[in-house]
Amino acid sequence: MKKIFITFVLAFVACSVHAQIDRSKMPEPGPAPQINLEDPHRFELNNGLKVLVVENHKLPRVSIQLSLDNPPTLEGDKAGVADLMASQLGNGSTNIPKDDFNEEVDFLGANISFSSRGAFASSLSKYFPRILELMADAAINPNFTQEEFDKEKDRLITGLKTQEKDVSAIAGRVRSALAYGTNHPYGEYVSEETVNNVQLADVQNFYSNYFVPANAYMVVIGDVTFDQVKELVTESFTPWTKASPLSLSYSEPKDAQYTQVNFVDVPNAVQSEIAVQNLVNLKMKDPDYLSALVANQILGGGGEGRLFLNLREDKGYTYGSYSSIRSNKWASSTFSATASVRNMVTDSSVVEILSEIDRISKEPVSETELENTKAKYVGRFVRALEQPSTIANYALNIETQDLPDDFYKTYLERINAITVDDVQKAAQKYFNVKNARIVVAGKGSDVLENLEKVNFNGRKVPVMYYDKYANKTEKPDYSAALPEGMSVQSVVDKYFEAIGGKDKVSQIQSLKLVYEGEAMGAKIRSEEKRTSDRFAQTTYMNDAPMMGVIAKGDELYMKQGGQKRPLPPQMQQDMLSAAKGVFPEQNFVAGGKAKIAGTEEVEGKEAVKIEVPGEVVQVVYYYDMETGLKVKEAQIINMNGQTQNQEVLYKEYQEIDGIKFPGIRVGSMGPQKIESKLLEAVINIEVSDADFE
Repeated sequence: MKKIFITFVLAFVACSVHAQIDRSKMPEPGPAPQINLEDPHRFELNNGLKVLVVENHKLPRVSIQLSLDNPPTLEGDKAGVADLMASQLGNGSTNIPKDDFNEEVDFLGANISFSSRGAFASSLSKYFPRILELMADAAINPNFTQEEFDKEKDRLITGLKTQEKDVSAIAGRVRSALAYGTNHPYGEYVSEETVNNVQLADVQNFYSNYFVPANAYMVVIGDVTFDQVKELVTESFTPWTKASPLSLSYSEPKDAQYTQVNFVDVPNAVQSEIAVQNLVNLKMKDPDYLSALVANQILGGGGEGRLFLNLREDKGYTYGSYSSIRSNKWASSTFSATASVRNMVTDSSVVEILSEIDRISKEPVSETELENTKAKYVGRFVRALEQPSTIANYALNIETQDLPDDFYKTYLERINAITVDDVQKAAQKYFNVKNARIVVAGKGSDVLENLEKVNFNGRKVPVMYYDKYANKTEKPDYSAALPEGMSVQSVVDKYFEAIGGKDKVSQIQSLKLVYEGEAMGAKIRSEEKRTSDRFAQTTYMNDAPMMGVIAKGDELYMKQGGQKRPLPPQMQQDMLSAAKGVFPEQNFVAGGKAKIAGTEEVEGKEAVKIEVPGEVVQVVYYYDMETGLKVKEAQIINMNGQTQNQEVLYKEYQEIDGIKFPGIRVGSMGPQKIESKLLEAVINIEVSDADFE
């Protein structure tokens, strides 16, 4: 009985306590925990190298971070010289050949890497003396050879060529160039022309002028002792010649005079890259630095930011929309709000981003938003303290950013002291819609008509036009490249004539095509059967069926592992209207929705584009302007704010029974390109219902 009574009393007390808690209100935050950060041990060499040591003996490992805190460098007509220098650092030294150097590093289970602004190495602590010695040798006695220079130069140019049609790369280049100007270190860009201007002597001179110890910091973390580090670093890095980097001046960038859209036409873009940006003068030592970070976090710092909730969760315009604000002790930095959106909602997305920036400046944020954001920063800060590297990084920031010694010791206290008013003032100071530069890179034929109609706060937002290298240009003219009288029907007629003649094509009732290629070490075969109202395409990997797409009547579905997987209704409808038929052209011409969307260069030749629009799936067909043959097909899928683009190139047509078929198709499987050859083409093959199951 006594046990029952005690249990009853405990239950009653628990219920009473529960009843006294108002769970509709967020608990009051307690006082910020006291942060006890140990200062790293430090010393400095006569050549200017400053060394910070953080001892941590929990694991037998050590890491070495070398950072050159130099001001930004303008490379001018030899932009790319820093990249070429960095790519050759670590290729051994004048004392150790490249292969021997790499073999020894691998044998020790370590790694050493270099950049134009420093180096990093890590290893077991018992190998620390040798790894430090190798790192110092490679840094101080770089092995710059003509052979390696030529290889790295070719590699850099190849990388630049792969970015020529990359919408994200184009947008990033233009954003920086327009914000800072191309005569500023943060606005200049690397091109094939500037890389070709660089010679081996330029790399050697750049190294001598800028890879110097005057502004260099080394952070050593791990299972080492201060005395050991001091002795070894002094021995290995004292030979580093004392020198200071060259000091160059450049013009101060300025914001746009008024809010404007700076548009870059990228005809192959399947979605628009949007950035609303302005310059800011923000440094870590500024009193409102943390308030600016909190304001940015509320606006667009993550999945709970206003931009994300608006453009993705509410509107479904994009997979994600975010904002960022950067500090920089050397020059102006930027605030930007970005999103990659579907073409058809480009103009609406611009308005929504501007509206959210305007709202956080004009209206106080809620207490809930502020408290949740503070909690995130507190959590991140406390978790970061678990890492030994944190102490060193914080100490490095204090050294390089001119911060007070207690900057991180009072961090939580200052975060928790931020008020709603502080956030609004920071937003008003750093987030600008009156002089915002709205950089949009996208497909002009799809987006310009509506983009030119954008109004914000009662004013029309003017559109200015730039090329892919931030040079001002004229508005694209999409009608000039098309011959007079060209229509969807005329393009398709020319295609049918090119492959064998309209009469011959009209007599084809069914078709079978088989292509085969290789990917990831496996044989990939595609078999396709088509009639006027049905098609089935099956992909085999090493003769085993991997995936199929089947359409019959008004139904389209995928087949995988023997399982039938219906596609969303709108996707089915879009794909059927664009791809059904012995030849898809027969179906989309009859559908009446297809339209000519200008021209584009494909494999060095001009091609006319025919778009078959859809709510979820849009298909674009490309036909050679000269021969009429189909040279490319692109399928663009927009679902849940994400855009996927699948392309197939058609080459080397072969004639079979009087009809020409592409002898080679080039597609992709994930990141890998697949070149498939035509194995079989059979016209008017007998088909049964079993072929479409």
